[in-house]
Amino acid sequence: ARRKGAKALPRLPLSAFTPPNTGSSEAFPLPPSPSTLQPEELVDAYVIAPDGDLSEWKAQAGETLRRKTKGVVLALPQKEPAEVEKILANIRSGSLDVPVVAVLVPVIPAEGEATFTPPAYLESPGSSTPALVPSAIFTKNEPRVREALQWALKTGHTVHIDVQCDIREVEGGWDALEEMLTSMTISKDVKELHGKIVVSNILPPPDDLALPIVKLLTHPSYRNYQSHAAALSLFGNVWVNLLPPAWGAPVPSASQKERNEWKRRLKMYISPVVEAFGFQRIIFGSSPSLASQATSKAGDWYELARESFAELGVEQDAIDAVFNGNAKLAYGS
Repeated sequence: ARRKGAKALPRLPLSAFTPPNTGSSEAFPLPPSPSTLQPEELVDAYVIAPDGDLSEWKAQAGETLRRKTKGVVLALPQKEPAEVEKILANIRSGSLDVPVVAVLVPVIPAEGEATFTPPAYLESPGSSTPALVPSAIFTKNEPRVREALQWALKTGHTVHIDVQCDIREVEGGWDALEEMLTSMTISKDVKELHGKIVVSNILPPPDDLALPIVKLLTHPSYRNYQSHAAALSLFGNVWVNLLPPAWGAPVPSASQKERNEWKRRLKMYISPVVEAFGFQRIIFGSSPSLASQATSKAGDWYELARESFAELGVEQDAIDAVFNGNAKLAYGS
């Protein structure tokens, strides 16, 4: 028989509406403020230093970044072998007052031969401190670059790939990068590939600031970014650098309105990578890629990146990993 009258709704106990007793407050606990989420220590994992000189980085870092930084990863892009050897000797002499965790060195000389030959400093690296990380520029899936990086992986190196093209605009750019990673890591010798792969200039990717964020959310380039970020995360030994973006303008420092606009855009690009990679394979660096047309101050980028990451609601361990621990794991310090 049909029940007469209105259905009796369940009643929640009063305790469901009572804030937890914290002993110090009668309010529900709030998540930590982004301003309180600071890495205890920091490794700046991408510093382009001409001739190994860190004076420019120190001038741009600001007091907070300088104080927290316990090590740097120096990048020596487009250097000839003789220049690299000279800089390495200077670093190993202990003349730098900031510890160098690793040095990104060209695996293919700028004016190299037609076929790949490993540079002498990688064949006989000598001292293991700092670690030497073979680095190559990616613009397309070139056999010579692929061969060099695969050699480095087989010999146990961590390798670095600097994406120096607008991967959104180049036809098949994302696919070419994925094809190169596949051919580097999936082969009959796959069991011998022990190294890690760090990819820069895709987090965040190049972007057009004239495109409003509302339109970016449904734009094909952003949809492609989300899907390809997920695809790249399936390579278990691939990590990504969080570097100043190639957005045609320097990271804002004074205008709070402009900083907030950049943070909103930046969080749109960080979120899919966090979902795909987790926070364990994201590494902070302060120098923009050579593909960027804008010069950003290291201190400005640190504050913007830290605030953007913190405002995603991550915990302290995530901040410590992105800004410190992940670099040590990737570069074997």
